[in-house]
Amino acid sequence: MIRPATPDDVPAIADMIRELADYEKALHEVRVTEEQLHTALFGERPAVFVHIAEDEGEVVGFTLWFLTFSTWRGVHGIYMEDLYVRPRHRGGGHGLALMGELAEICAERGYQRLEWSVLDWNEPSIGFYDKLGAVRQDEWLRYRLTDEPLRRLAERD
Repeated sequence: MIRPATPDDVPAIADMIRELADYEKALHEVRVTEEQLHTALFGERPAVFVHIAEDEGEVVGFTLWFLTFSTWRGVHGIYMEDLYVRPRHRGGGHGLALMGELAEICAERGYQRLEWSVLDWNEPSIGFYDKLGAVRQDEWLRYRLTDEPLRRLAERD
């Protein structure tokens, strides 16, 4: 079963974020708190959303996403920040169901893109996305500013 997250899911979401970060060899980078997640997901004006995969009442996966906008197409799209299914539940169709939910949201709302990133060494995920017919965007390079470089840019003269 796929459903929107509720405030009661925040601890499980936080746990799965840490599990995903550990899998991606970046657990040391996780700083998110349950309070931050609660505010982001259920505050006055949420701009990020989560759908939960359940199996017999147990939370087994999630996808966290937010809206983007394509200046070329003139409509919104979805950026899937995270897709995670707990290891013992992989292969049961939960990842496909979570992505299918996002595709349905796109179709219902007229969004024309569903986008995400995947680490270049994550062969199981790459294979999964390739089977869906997703097209790699190799011509685009992803950039990120954080911490000190972001502060320097903000404080430029």
